[in-house]
Amino acid sequence: MNAWILIVIIASLLGSALVGGIFFAFSSFVMKALKRIPSPEGIRTMQSINVVVINPAFLGLFMGTALLSLTLIATVILGYSTHSFEALPHWFMIGAIHYFVGTFLVTLAGNVPLNNRLAHANADNAQSLWNTYLKNWTLYNHVRATSATIAALCFTMGLLQL
Repeated sequence: MNAWILIVIIASLLGSALVGGIFFAFSSFVMKALKRIPSPEGIRTMQSINVVVINPAFLGLFMGTALLSLTLIATVILGYSTHSFEALPHWFMIGAIHYFVGTFLVTLAGNVPLNNRLAHANADNAQSLWNTYLKNWTLYNHVRATSATIAALCFTMGLLQL
């Protein structure tokens, strides 16, 4: 196996695990804490989080892992036609699909539109929006956390088979 593909696999494993941990924290206690405080404060806090999260460290990790996942998917698919990577375990493809679809695409299709709607809300009179946001955003986040964790597990299983 080429050293570069091993680096991509290990980086995908670490990226998935870190992103899964971040999303797990939001699902397990951050969103629950925001739900317990008055709506205007919760809205303002989440609006702030959604601004601060747009930074090179998080975006590099989150989007970089998505790019690595696409690289693994392409490598596995193209590897079967060239026979150079046909020995790669299917775990890598399964993990990459879980991360890309269940974490990255769910974020783009689910969480980001909700965040954009919340960004334009007046925190003092958005109780209904906040209740819907908490329910839907957290549901999508459960999917993201689970998918990233499954991806990390799949990458680990694949590495154990090498």
